[in-house]
Amino acid sequence: MKKYLFIFCLLSFVLCPLSIMAKTDKQVVVLSCDLHCQGCCDKIMKNIAYEKGVKDIVCDLKTKTVTVTFDAQKTDVETLLKAFAKIGKPATVKVEPSAEQKPVDQPATDANTGASY
Repeated sequence: MKKYLFIFCLLSFVLCPLSIMAKTDKQVVVLSCDLHCQGCCDKIMKNIAYEKGVKDIVCDLKTKTVTVTFDAQKTDVETLLKAFAKIGKPATVKVEPSAEQKPVDQPATDANTGASY
């Protein structure tokens, strides 16, 4: 029994720091990019997805924006902008990076009076 307790304690000391290191600092940045067609979006999705630290990419062809979720401990906005320029799609920052947050529900308001209900 002491042997199993010793192994359990040893494993907990080894695995605990790994779980702490696994936490990521996710940030979201919205980039403005000259997107002409779905092919442009596909090119961005295929190439930028493999950049170090990139977690998610959403291309919006109508607004010509690309939303990138990335791990701030592994990459930054400057590196992402260089990656966009490298594939021939230079981008500019439309919305500064922020920590990933869930949208806050706004109370419904009456269009005429502005009163919430």
